[in-house]
Amino acid sequence: MFKRKTPVPISEAELIELAKQDHRHFGLLYERYFEQMYRFIFKRLGGNEEVSGDLVQQTFIKAMANLNQYEDRGLPFTAWLYRIAQNEVNMFFRSQKKHYFVEINDRQLLGMVEEATGSTDFSQEDIEQLIAIINNLEETQMDLIELRFFQGMSFREIADIYSISEANAKMRLYRLLEKIKLQWNKTV
Repeated sequence: MFKRKTPVPISEAELIELAKQDHRHFGLLYERYFEQMYRFIFKRLGGNEEVSGDLVQQTFIKAMANLNQYEDRGLPFTAWLYRIAQNEVNMFFRSQKKHYFVEINDRQLLGMVEEATGSTDFSQEDIEQLIAIINNLEETQMDLIELRFFQGMSFREIADIYSISEANAKMRLYRLLEKIKLQWNKTV
């Protein structure tokens, strides 16, 4: 008599260990995280589908090639993938000498405006001034703003992406917010 075996859900850590032993198992990691990485890169590229697909593939190729170097530091595997994806996007823009655009929704922007300015009362003109200030930041500073406020990442995940301590990630963000606040006060 035949009986169909029901697949048992496998944890992320177990899947990573299987993929380290045999790269054929990496396909399961790819399937699990492809959409998330694609959305991240797609947003970074301002909706360029063709290049997004290429960079996602490059991200997973590099992840598979370097999987044995991956260490579980208590963060989700995606933090490591985000770091690889961010590097791929940065390399793409350096090679193209282009700027990228990030689409943000009003809720995300208002939360950032509130934290940067310390005010909950602002007009559309105030928001546009803040966007102008952010657009004049260095690329790495804009990345930090995007990861924290628009991707909703924790300081721990940001720290892992940049290979810095969590305290350093917080310090960088709060110094950046102070810089934005100073520029904001000059324009108001």
